[in-house]
Amino acid sequence: MAGYFGVLVSDPWLQNQFTQVELRTLKSSFVAMRRESGAGLKLAELPEKMSRLKHVGENLSEQERASFLQESYQDLEIDVDFELFLRVYLKLQALATERRGSGTKNASAFLKSPTSTLLHTISESEKSSYVAHINNYLGGDEFLKKDLPIDPATNDLFEIAKDGVLICKLINVAVPGTIDERAINTKRILNPWERNENHTLCLNSAKAIGCTLVNIGTQDFIEGRRHLVLGVISQLIKIQLLADLNLKKTPQLVELVDDSKDVEELMSLPPDKILLRWMNFQLRKGGYVKTVTNFSSDIKDAEAYAHLLNVLAPEHSNPSTLTVKDLFERAKLVLEHADRMGCKRYLTAKDIIDGCPNLNLAFVAHIFQHRNGLSTQTKQISFLETLPDDAQISREERVFRFWLNSLANSSFIDNVFEDLRNGWILLESLDKVSPGIVNWKIASKPPIKMPFRKVENCNQVVKIGKQLKFSLVNVCGNDIVQGNKKLILAFLWQLMRYNMLQLLKNLRFHSHGKEITDADILEWANSKVRNSSCQTRMDSFKDKSLSDGIFFLELLSAVHPRSVNWSLVTKGLSEEEKKMNATYIISIARKLGCSIFLLPEDIIEVNQKMMLTLTASIMYWTLNKQTVETQNCGSSDSESGSLLDTISNSTMDDTASESSTDDSSCN
Repeated sequence: MAGYFGVLVSDPWLQNQFTQVELRTLKSSFVAMRRESGAGLKLAELPEKMSRLKHVGENLSEQERASFLQESYQDLEIDVDFELFLRVYLKLQALATERRGSGTKNASAFLKSPTSTLLHTISESEKSSYVAHINNYLGGDEFLKKDLPIDPATNDLFEIAKDGVLICKLINVAVPGTIDERAINTKRILNPWERNENHTLCLNSAKAIGCTLVNIGTQDFIEGRRHLVLGVISQLIKIQLLADLNLKKTPQLVELVDDSKDVEELMSLPPDKILLRWMNFQLRKGGYVKTVTNFSSDIKDAEAYAHLLNVLAPEHSNPSTLTVKDLFERAKLVLEHADRMGCKRYLTAKDIIDGCPNLNLAFVAHIFQHRNGLSTQTKQISFLETLPDDAQISREERVFRFWLNSLANSSFIDNVFEDLRNGWILLESLDKVSPGIVNWKIASKPPIKMPFRKVENCNQVVKIGKQLKFSLVNVCGNDIVQGNKKLILAFLWQLMRYNMLQLLKNLRFHSHGKEITDADILEWANSKVRNSSCQTRMDSFKDKSLSDGIFFLELLSAVHPRSVNWSLVTKGLSEEEKKMNATYIISIARKLGCSIFLLPEDIIEVNQKMMLTLTASIMYWTLNKQTVETQNCGSSDSESGSLLDTISNSTMDDTASESSTDDSSCN
């Protein structure tokens, strides 16, 4: 269960896949298997021994389990520790769900994830297209120039991705400035801990810009798991190509609607739906009567493309495109037309007639970026001036949207104000934060046609919120159904805060099961900085002195010595210096393993809520690491070689790291 970590494993990603009960049950099974083996449990023994595990044992034969492991791992004679055991279990669980079509919540969530569309196989056409994209956008990168251009006919892409640098760079192409590249380990030869840090940084950063990463961990990149690596790259390219599909970046999109009410509806749509609406708007201009509803079956005959390009670039049209009967030939003519426009990229004629959705979406998005055919002077743009422009609401909606999506709920959220109105996702999220608290017998699952059923769901959401002691005075379920923005944001903040405090409370070694308060988090952070011989402190989470970022850099340095390269830190006097420090803070925290969704502006402006989430995330990472180390040292059954333990003991002694320095701002 996402959001309720156990302390039996050190990898934050693994902790995020199971409830504490599931972890303890699997731990017991693992211990029993290892005890039976005597000299140590080998990978080759798992197909037979995992027959006793529910779902994996019931839905896969021993031969299927064995074949899968032979395909996935080169050496089956390696010793299995608990974390490797869990990784194998998750992969077999996903395989069982794929083969049988039903399964556990984690497995089904994995199959619904965009990252799993290439499960165990990859599309060579997609790989070639993505390689071309990478060569085009990263070809001039100073660090990557030794590896680029990549040959799409080989598997070099997956080898190059193993050190984490390529994916980090691609994230910054998708959303510039997401990762402070000063935080990336860029030595020519990285040790295992530095590679792991890069992968941790890229996974946490990818989640923070909207990627869905269910059942994907750092080990998948290290092993070069092709379908998973390509799935992440696919999402990053999609985010980049759809970046302009909103009214803020392209206000001319208001030409697609008739009045201000329709503008608000347009603003609530996800980018791919706006792209479809734009495409149909242009097609109607050209007299195309059909409506395109997807990027696969509706465009296989290439007729829609022919009409679209004729509207956008009539000077390059070929009359035979619409008269030719052979679909493959028509698709080729379409691409020749796009070529003359300077738009051919991402797909082949075969991809069009095969209806490859990812590549067709990329192609249409590229056409939109190159020539959208919208007027630069429209009366409708005046509608935008009457709409509220609250940057704070927009930023908070983004944080909560990405956080909710990281919980791996049944549906992906594109807009919290629209997608939460039936109450179902909120109920799922509440159940993950506080297991068993939702009465599913009285809940209605989407699609929900009857409005009162939505109200019933939202009434239960409010009831549970009050049960968890949220501040919900004069709030009822209908307020959520009506999309009350301030109320929804207030509820989500309290839910997120409750989740953080529960995570800290469940580290019983430190809290002894007591409730954790904001004051406890504040005191912990100040004591950490004070004990590291630094003088800065924060009086509260709205302390304006936090805007220069120095306190958080000292906190990060205190919990993970040498994680901060002080030669890169500015004094934080100007706005530019503050932003450099804030970006560095976020990247270092994600590199350590903190799953955070704030923006540099939140630190610069000292957003009280985001300051609390940042501090609590650093506190959780620190205490959880200490708890795991204590348990491993005190248990005869502990696993040796834990990566997180090794990082804490060895990485900081690795003087070869080019991104570290012994300098400290406190000395």
